[in-house]
Amino acid sequence: MAGPHGLEVWLVGTRAELDAATAALTDVGHVVQRGTRHALTGADAGRYRLYLRLSVAAGRRSTGRGAVVDLAAERASRRPA
Repeated sequence: MAGPHGLEVWLVGTRAELDAATAALTDVGHVVQRGTRHALTGADAGRYRLYLRLSVAAGRRSTGRGAVVDLAAERASRRPA
């Protein structure tokens, strides 16, 4: 297969969230390419965008150290009333 390969992921979050997500993804694969963090502006000020390409072996399972997050519940808890 010619051209780029691997799992491609765009992450958006705070510095701490990007660090945690990168660590979790590195637990299941090898980072082949890591982009530069780009600061977002406007309503997303304080958040960053990061591109990762990983090599992940098919059938690889998590070590169980990660957690499943209910994104809808997390978002709802962060919204001001």
